[in-house]
Amino acid sequence: MRQFIVSLLGLILFATQFTVADPVAPAGNSELRIPVVGEGKYIPIKTSFGEYKVWTKQVGDNPDIKVLLLHGGPGGTHEAFEVFARHFPAAGIEFFYYDQLGSWFSDQPDDPRLLEVDRFVDEVEQVRKALKLGPDNFYLLGHSWGGILAIEYALVHQKQLKGLIISNMMASIPAYNKYASEVLMADMDPEVLAELKAIEANKDYSNPRYMDLLMENHYTDHVLRMPADEWPDAVNRFLAHINPDVYIPMQGPSELGASGRLAHWDRTADLHKISVPTLVIGATFDTMDPGHMEWMSTEVKHGQFLLCPYGSHLDMWDDETTYFKGLLDFLRGVKSGT
Repeated sequence: MRQFIVSLLGLILFATQFTVADPVAPAGNSELRIPVVGEGKYIPIKTSFGEYKVWTKQVGDNPDIKVLLLHGGPGGTHEAFEVFARHFPAAGIEFFYYDQLGSWFSDQPDDPRLLEVDRFVDEVEQVRKALKLGPDNFYLLGHSWGGILAIEYALVHQKQLKGLIISNMMASIPAYNKYASEVLMADMDPEVLAELKAIEANKDYSNPRYMDLLMENHYTDHVLRMPADEWPDAVNRFLAHINPDVYIPMQGPSELGASGRLAHWDRTADLHKISVPTLVIGATFDTMDPGHMEWMSTEVKHGQFLLCPYGSHLDMWDDETTYFKGLLDFLRGVKSGT
């Protein structure tokens, strides 16, 4: 048994226990083999503090629709997106898995200077250029933390985009913290909440009791609405592979509210600057406020909102039919100009 302090596709800390196989060799190894997904391609990334490699994999071939997926975390992996392989290939959609710098299948430098939003945006742009994506066919989909990154990328490089998808991410961390406090925590048993807060005050995040309380009282309601022992293997691998050395400095160690470098991130006043066709996806039982995400779709110039009524934060898994029908309809609509 190994204990991992991990995040869930966005601004959540999931601390639990998993039984996992011996880890795959660290990224940067050209002999890397990835279960389920297959072989990938490394892309060199230049930073002010050195050169590194990030892992990508192309699935499908469509000159008109190419979707780059930005995973959650920070410090997560592409593995939570493996459900896309059940839908995009059959629909003729080309897409790219991609592990950001610091993530399991990419290089993992121990340099906190790299943990800046602007640097991650520049990394995405370098990946775009290496994959030869452009405004005629390039769609960017970001989930949770990846949604933050997608918004930031669009504000700087939207001339390179054909379309944008912000999945399960609010435009403001302070607003997220307010929702977590006033809605999610208010809905919890007060005794359970008090015990969680006490454990957090002692920074005892690897305490098995903390893990059990979060799973029983939050995760199976708002993160993935399935019994814990039925969570998909891809999600469990994603959790096992999250890098806390990236996640904790940026998000902070607590599940019940965000801190770290992202604590004051807020782009609500800048959404109107995004003019490319944009789909915002939220879910009724999400950790993020669905009302706020619907409002986001009215602030961008050409926005649509997709609500997954049965879903939570990982609605591509627990409201899969709604999620992918709406997503595919959006992609086809942008392509056809409707």
